[in-house]
Parts: sequence; structure tokens; C-alpha cells
Amino acid sequence: MSENSPRRIIIGDVHGYYQGLMTLFKAIAPTSTDQVYFLGDLIDRGPQSAQVVDFVKQNNYSCLLGNHEQMLLSVLGNKYKSNQTMHAWLYSGGQATITSYQAAQIPQEHIDWFQSLPIYLDLGDVWLTHAGVDPSKSVSEQTADELCWIRDEFHSLEQPYFHDKLIIVGHTITFSLPGVVPGQLAQGQGWLDIDTGAYHPRSGWLTGLDITNKLVYQANVFNHCVRTLPLEKAVTIIEPKKVKVSHRHKQRA
Repeated sequence: MSENSPRRIIIGDVHGYYQGLMTLFKAIAPTSTDQVYFLGDLIDRGPQSAQVVDFVKQNNYSCLLGNHEQMLLSVLGNKYKSNQTMHAWLYSGGQATITSYQAAQIPQEHIDWFQSLPIYLDLGDVWLTHAGVDPSKSVSEQTADELCWIRDEFHSLEQPYFHDKLIIVGHTITFSLPGVVPGQLAQGQGWLDIDTGAYHPRSGWLTGLDITNKLVYQANVFNHCVRTLPLEKAVTIIEPKKVKVSHRHKQRA
């Protein structure tokens, strides 16, 4: 692949770590002809969710709806009433998002943008969604709940969901899957997970995947280290039968 050829770059869950994202982008150095895609969960947990959203929105980068954006929209739909939805979002890092906005007021343009985010993107040979797919349903039957939240049923796939597309997801921190060390990507039957747990103290790695050249770029949000690896050296293969008994390191939403 020529260095001047346009790249397709896919960014895992940022979770409010704007400075880490800037470090990652400096390493990737995307050009105006490169296509950049975010897998969702721009917000929550990290200190600068508002800045992350501004950056992605202002640059017109493609972005998917993540479960954290979905939780925020559910809370707003209930007008911040003190209920289970509100408590679940705050518990999952929502307070950090509120704090990142001046006067704790999320602008309507950001809310409108969240509401416009798609739940999947079909790039031909690559299919992007936040969490995965329900193996028992066709594409047309999938809902935001499945595509934003699913875990074990998807990771346990014994046959690829698509015969001609690789599904790339975030949502589930890769080291919560069996045999994966922090920072490694995880690959199963027809899928690749690139959420390396940027917010998690065991990891800190934020991942950007150049799927065109099969290169993995990573920036650590805690110690500011940067590294670039060939995809084959950055991925752990997952055996489907082990997934259901894994998740040793349970993660919150």
C-alpha cells in the first residue's frame, strides 16, 4: 500500500480522554483524504468529554452511537428526573461528562448530534458498530440495544456473522476476554474488538486502527507513551467456547 493512499482509520472508545486522543492523532497524522471513524463512547469517565465531542463533531468525522451516548440521551429524555436511568448513567461516568461542560449545560447542538449518530456503518468489506450483533437476528432486525450493548452472545460466535465482512467493535474491554493482556486487540470469528480500555487503570491504552495498512496505533492516556504495531502482532485470537466462562474482569457499562 502506498503511503499516499487514503487510509480508513477506526478509533476505539475514547471515554472523555481528549489529551490522549490528541496524542493518538499526532501519531496517526490523518490527512484530508483519510477516512476517520469513531466507534462511539466518546463520553463519560474521562475529564474532557465535551472537548472530545467538539473535536469529532467539528472535524466531521464519522461516529457511531455508543451505549454511553445512548444512556445520556435516555437521561435527557427523562429530563434529568431522579430515577434508575439517571443513577445508572452517573455510576457509569456521567458525572464527569456533566462537569466537562461549562455550567454543566450540554448544548443543544451536541444533543442533536448525539441523536443523529448511526448504530452501524457498512464500509463494504468492513462493518462497524459499537458493541456487536445479535447472532440470532438479521441486520434489519438489530436494534440500538443489541448494537450498543451486546457482549457474550456476540463474542461467542462460532461462525462469522458475515461471510464477506469483518465486524469491528469497541464496548467490551479486550482484556476482559480470555487470554488477552491489557493493550492487546481481540479477534474472534468474523470480528475484531479494539476497545483496549483507555479509562481503565490496568490499561490506559487508546487504540486507533489503520485497517487499510493493518497498523495499530496506541497512546496511553496515563503515561503518554505511544506505540505502533502491525495488526498481527497486536491481536489475540479468541476461542469462542471459552468466552462464556471468561469475563474474569467484569466491567461496568
